[in-house]
Amino acid sequence: MTPSTLRVSLVQGATRWHDAAANRDYYGGLVRSLRGRSDLVVLPETFLSGFTNETLGQAEPMDGEGVRWLRGLATEVDAVVTGSLVIREGQTCVNRLIWARPDGSCEYYDKRHLFRMAGEHERYADGKKRLIVELNGWRICPQVCYDLRFPVWLRNRHDAETGRFDYDLILFVANWPAPRRNAWSTLLQARAIENLSYCIGVNRVGEDGNGIAYAGDSAVIDFLGKPLVLLGEQEQIVTASLDASALSAFRQRFPAWMDADDFSLGR
Repeated sequence: MTPSTLRVSLVQGATRWHDAAANRDYYGGLVRSLRGRSDLVVLPETFLSGFTNETLGQAEPMDGEGVRWLRGLATEVDAVVTGSLVIREGQTCVNRLIWARPDGSCEYYDKRHLFRMAGEHERYADGKKRLIVELNGWRICPQVCYDLRFPVWLRNRHDAETGRFDYDLILFVANWPAPRRNAWSTLLQARAIENLSYCIGVNRVGEDGNGIAYAGDSAVIDFLGKPLVLLGEQEQIVTASLDASALSAFRQRFPAWMDADDFSLGR
């Protein structure tokens, strides 16, 4: 990994319910304030609609206005901008994280683990593979909300041939309800510790159209599980600098990865 600092901005907002135009205006204003101050801007899960049951009604195609707007915003602020949208592919919907780069290109990750307690598995198709992206020498694994509970899927492995880890930063975009906020905070720390990686979680605040409250608690966690940034329950934007040299030094000093179990991940 190239020794460098990565500036990551957490945008913890109060998503407007079923109003994509209002959310574009709202989140666009928050993100534009970060121009020239960030390398990576992270928005919550389903930030243009809220975590909705009305999938087809709120979904957009990949060539629709939402993705075009996100790509244009990344170009405008000269940073990667990421968050998830409800995307329609034929008669199927996916909860898709878009990784929009300032050069106009993008990649995506479809949420693998669908939250059955809210019936998400009945309305969306699940993702089939992880996404690893590179930014300024950093390897990053973006994930969506409920994925946080599944450590096998998230396991960070070391490649003996290349000497590289799968990732240096794992991040989660979320609509994580307030009653389970302790699980959110605890699992973010656990994922950082067990994977010898920085971990970031960006959650929303406010109340959605189903009357569900969200407490925020967005955070930046270092490789020791120590919180570097902890946000509260209100709209908030914070930029943190992640130190690649400190991460590399810790991995050498505490090489727990050398004792990890070998396994393969099937369907």
